[in-house]
Amino acid sequence: MFKNSKKIFFWLKSISISFFFFLFLIVINEFYIIKTTQNFIFSDIKKIPEKKVGVILGTSKKVKNGYQNLFFKYRIDAAVKLYKEKKIQYIIVSGDNRALDYNEPMDMKKALLKHNIPEEVIYLDYAGFRTLDSVIRASKVFGQTSFTIISQGFHNERAVFIAQKRGINAIGFNAQDVGLYYGFRTYFRERFARIQTILDIFIFNSQPKFFGDTIEIGKQKT
Repeated sequence: MFKNSKKIFFWLKSISISFFFFLFLIVINEFYIIKTTQNFIFSDIKKIPEKKVGVILGTSKKVKNGYQNLFFKYRIDAAVKLYKEKKIQYIIVSGDNRALDYNEPMDMKKALLKHNIPEEVIYLDYAGFRTLDSVIRASKVFGQTSFTIISQGFHNERAVFIAQKRGINAIGFNAQDVGLYYGFRTYFRERFARIQTILDIFIFNSQPKFFGDTIEIGKQKT
């Protein structure tokens, strides 16, 4: 009985130490990413520098219950605002098109068209499966070494961090945020996504799943 108690105590202690160490890593990681990117992310459209291209990071148009996804809506609103204020000239919509009935780039394009954004300034990136893919492909496939990333603030921090560590001069424009109750799952997943980002950048040197042919922004479409 005594031996079993010692074993239980040992395992509980080990689990507790591991848990607090994991929390410590999360806090350090949060501080590092925020501190690194804070001067490159903007919420005030009057203060953000002009860039040739804005990149909207993809998300689903609707949530599981069929209602509108506010993360999606607010990113579109932010991109429209940037374009109409002449802070960007072209827009890359980068996301996942994993199935015939799921196509983030096309959904974003349709939403932009409804806001009277000209079709000729919209470019579709169908291989933005992850934030890392979207950021690196904007540089390697679409030829942009300096651009504006459009998403919510927490997402922009991670995206701009990835850009910086890959030698890309990106800034972020913050779309309207979503309340904690509505976006809790997204905010929770972000903590783990940031840890994965550190591993991708410093350990695995991860690359996009696909590259493909170079696409020239601003060239007349055929």
